[in-house]
Amino acid sequence: GIEYIDSYVFNKAEYVRFNSTVGRYVGYTEYGLKNAEAWNSDAGILGQEQGELERCCKHNADIDYSAILDKT
Repeated sequence: GIEYIDSYVFNKAEYVRFNSTVGRYVGYTEYGLKNAEAWNSDAGILGQEQGELERCCKHNADIDYSAILDKT
């Protein structure tokens, strides 16, 4: 399967991350935990992130997979 991760970084430190396998945001700092709580309660934001998995990752994976098969 494909896993989509959207990391938010400030001063080289990741403070919150969306993980498509978990289906929600996880915070790593006090600020990140507050963001994660707010964003996880917003179905629109979660839907947007899940849409990126479909729009970007799966589309590009299909193209890459086809290119590999064409070369074998």
